[in-house]
Amino acid sequence: MTPSVVFVCVKNAGKSQMAAALMRALTGDSVIVHSAGTRPGEHVNALSAQALAEEGIDISGEMPKPLDDSIIREADVVVTLGREARVEPVPGPRFESWDTVEPSESGIDGIERMRLIRDDIARRVRALAADLGV
Repeated sequence: MTPSVVFVCVKNAGKSQMAAALMRALTGDSVIVHSAGTRPGEHVNALSAQALAEEGIDISGEMPKPLDDSIIREADVVVTLGREARVEPVPGPRFESWDTVEPSESGIDGIERMRLIRDDIARRVRALAADLGV
């Protein structure tokens, strides 16, 4: 059976989009991947898209999506990214919270900030994929 992962953040414009794209790039169709937001924004964060484009991954055409309870219930793993996203646990999926690096707290901004966040998320995605056996 193909494992399913849902990546959730507040706006579904940056971190969760990055995590989903990185998981898809790493695992292909070996993992069903969704991303969603608790309060979705209107478009993908341009710096997030730029940071992934540097790795050959294009998310410029993605749109933020609202969190759908049915996707949560059907998932094997639900990952919230960042400190603000909250998902009410339901029976079935494993829930993880990734308190990703926040370089802006150290005065790092712009594309440098996004590269650090991308690399942190990429490391976590690789570990999750390995844990899922793919």
